[in-house]
Amino acid sequence: MLLLAAAIIWWFGRRLDWHQVKIAVARSDWRLIALACIVILLGYLWRAVRWQALLSPLTETSLRDVWIATCVGFAAVLTIGRAAEIVRPVVLPMRDPRVKPAASIVTIMIERLYDTMTVVILFGLNLFWLKPASGGDLGAARFVGLALVIFGAVAIVLLIVFKLRSARIIAWINRAVKDGAGLRQRVKRALLSTLEQLATALNVLSDVRLLATTIGWSLALWFSVALANLMVCWAFGLQFGFSQILFILGWSMIGSAVPTPGGAAGAFHAATAGALILLGVARDQAAAISIVVHLVDFAPAALFGLFYFLRGDVNFSRLRQRVSTDAVEHAVEDEQIVLARTS
Repeated sequence: MLLLAAAIIWWFGRRLDWHQVKIAVARSDWRLIALACIVILLGYLWRAVRWQALLSPLTETSLRDVWIATCVGFAAVLTIGRAAEIVRPVVLPMRDPRVKPAASIVTIMIERLYDTMTVVILFGLNLFWLKPASGGDLGAARFVGLALVIFGAVAIVLLIVFKLRSARIIAWINRAVKDGAGLRQRVKRALLSTLEQLATALNVLSDVRLLATTIGWSLALWFSVALANLMVCWAFGLQFGFSQILFILGWSMIGSAVPTPGGAAGAFHAATAGALILLGVARDQAAAISIVVHLVDFAPAALFGLFYFLRGDVNFSRLRQRVSTDAVEHAVEDEQIVLARTS
């Protein structure tokens, strides 16, 4: 992953005039950037509130502990990359013994589904009214937007069908895929375990009121992220609106999914800068904006996470011991039936 990150960063920076990038950053309005950091922290707060709501049918927990786990988790993502996603659901049970590891893990799975579907649908719909730069034609982009909206709708329907018939589907796969040895057995076990976790996670959303509440918090979260990123663009003198920033946000999310250290370092910057260039922004300025957007999106929560580490709110040795594939698999297996009954 380090080699991949290095390769992407090299590809991203090889044609840039770094002196011009430095000038663009120096000329930006740091008051707007500081305000964007405050807004993004509100986004992390809405994320914590949503997670607490998702946990509510399964167990009680305090918002303070959920907030600490959220900040520490995203500090780990900024340091290690997307592989550190497991840190957040492991930290919360360490902080609050009332939260079982499986409850923490399956609600994070639902959270990722929320985020992916929200951004995909907003990105796709936005392409219908996005105005092209320099009078260009966005016909192909609007076709992609329609495809993404259809994909999001089909994915939601499939999830509903799976939730209603999960027991039958899992049992059928268990019968259809014959037992074997070695890799085949591990693949079958991993597939069945993943489907069982997904079924349990979807059971959390049986309550219509909970579903509406968590959708509302998701919209508040991504509105905060979009507003913070928009403020960064304003700080660089760009007269963008929410339509342009949703276009950029969709590409940024694609870049952030690359599992490289530094919070998808390189990939995030390349994807964000590429979207800005498509909107008519000069290459060096686009690179400067992508660097600042990356820092604004990840650094504020990471600083809080570092603070909680230094203060002793999270024990690093215990965290390292518990963040292992075997530990997580056993936790899910031990709690699966209990969670299914509870939800």
